[in-house]
Amino acid sequence: MEIGRVITNLRKTKNWSQTNLASRIGISQVMVGKYERGDATPSIEVAKKIADAFEVSLDYLVGEGQNVSFDKKIIQRIKDLQNLEADKKQTLFDLIDTYIRDSKTRKAYA
Repeated sequence: MEIGRVITNLRKTKNWSQTNLASRIGISQVMVGKYERGDATPSIEVAKKIADAFEVSLDYLVGEGQNVSFDKKIIQRIKDLQNLEADKKQTLFDLIDTYIRDSKTRKAYA
């Protein structure tokens, strides 16, 4: 997915206008429109501001990398989980595994 479509999708998910996004990152609405249409590509500095405004990683914004499907909140939770004591971490993994198993079962029989 190209960066313009990602920006558009994220903006619409937040119910922001192009003007709202532009004011949040300090650029013009015209430039947001150009990015979304693919007429221009944001600099790395602007792309970082866009990613921060949407609370996603640069990987997510450009649609590449191992974290492409994770927003910053998920990544931070994974980092926090990594730092827990082993027994607490195992308890959470057991709970997560149970929910995943149940979800897969429901989908299989739906």
